[in-house]
Amino acid sequence: MFKIIAVLLLFNVCYRSQAQQLDKEQKSMASIAALTAISDWEGLKPELSKGLDNGLTVNQIKEQLVHLYAYVGFPKSIMGLQTFLSVLEEREADGINDNWGKEASPIDDTLPKYDRGKKVLEELIKSPLPETKAAYQQFSPEIDRFLKEHLFADIFERDVLTYQQRELTTISALMAMGDVEPMLRGHLGICLNQGFTKGQLDLLVESLRLYLDEKKMKSAKIIISELP
Repeated sequence: MFKIIAVLLLFNVCYRSQAQQLDKEQKSMASIAALTAISDWEGLKPELSKGLDNGLTVNQIKEQLVHLYAYVGFPKSIMGLQTFLSVLEEREADGINDNWGKEASPIDDTLPKYDRGKKVLEELIKSPLPETKAAYQQFSPEIDRFLKEHLFADIFERDVLTYQQRELTTISALMAMGDVEPMLRGHLGICLNQGFTKGQLDLLVESLRLYLDEKKMKSAKIIISELP
């Protein structure tokens, strides 16, 4: 009986330790997002290739680079896609046949896009949205509509990436950009809702150390420590 209990305790410790880690696909996604956010195209090339070697599909990385335009802008997103194209061409020339993976499924939801986006956002935060809108949304109803209809409907509804992968991409880019603490705090909270642990988020910051200065590292770690 004692041996059985000891084995069970050891299994539980190993399982919890593993649950605190980031897998190689997650680390690659984080690096790709951070390097795109800081426009390090030479540094991005080997990380894109590494991401493919680590099991990410072509369509997953392509979707990630498209997703990023909502946070870092079209110019960086397009530069990232052009960099990715060059990596794929080089790998093909070397005889590497990369896995393209699945494409996005058709969207057959007949609800208005604003309502669909609102529904997705509530799934992300695991809570109904407040009736009273934030000051910036009242000041600019347009940005509220664009966020709901485009970001959370058009983009987040595409099932090439999971919500968790999209949030990992988002926080990695926001950390690398810096000086967007309110948005980073909100998305880090969503990461907890989507299954990440605070331990994993701390490891994420460490994995991005090459791309973050001390100010950005400290800011991210403080926000993570303050999460409930």
